[in-house]
Amino acid sequence: MSATEEHILVIPETVISEIGHVEGFEKNVDRFLRPILASDQLSFQPRGPMETDPSYKQLIPYVLLEWTNESGEVMLFAYTRGGGSGEKRLHAKRSVGIGGHISQEDAVDGGDPYTVGMHRELDEEIKLDSGYTETREGLIYDPSNEVGKVHLGVVHRFVLESPHVESNESDLAEGGFVSVADLKRDKEQLETWSQLAIAALY
Repeated sequence: MSATEEHILVIPETVISEIGHVEGFEKNVDRFLRPILASDQLSFQPRGPMETDPSYKQLIPYVLLEWTNESGEVMLFAYTRGGGSGEKRLHAKRSVGIGGHISQEDAVDGGDPYTVGMHRELDEEIKLDSGYTETREGLIYDPSNEVGKVHLGVVHRFVLESPHVESNESDLAEGGFVSVADLKRDKEQLETWSQLAIAALY
């Protein structure tokens, strides 16, 4: 193992299962997330082994950027995942979720590493020049594939005042606002988490 390997925030699967069963989209987010974030079993572990160990779940903020246009049409910021440093197993899928792993470097000054990490990921991936209101909407767990088995998504919705969002990274290609209606019509192009979030929230 490299001494410089990223250490990421994980929770043992047993902690989640003691709270209840999560599969697909779970709207009762605080029932699960509050005890998870307060658990003394939350830890930072080397990313490599965690990517293939479903006995731990990696906590992933998954932020949806919503804007309503002048015609009253609800739009979401969508992009195509590139082949850069991110999750190779999701390459070339369309997504409406911005976010990524919470890293050990996010645990600074006794603050909340989850929130710090979520905003770090947003700042790395996009340029957001709009005011917004934020709500936490649910959890996503999809054990139907190898990526899903080791990740627990926390869905946040940012309702934007204006559509001023740009991709910062080549990994977020073809970024722009797309109507929810069009995203539903073309849902087969979307990664599973995006399909689940759109079906649950829209």
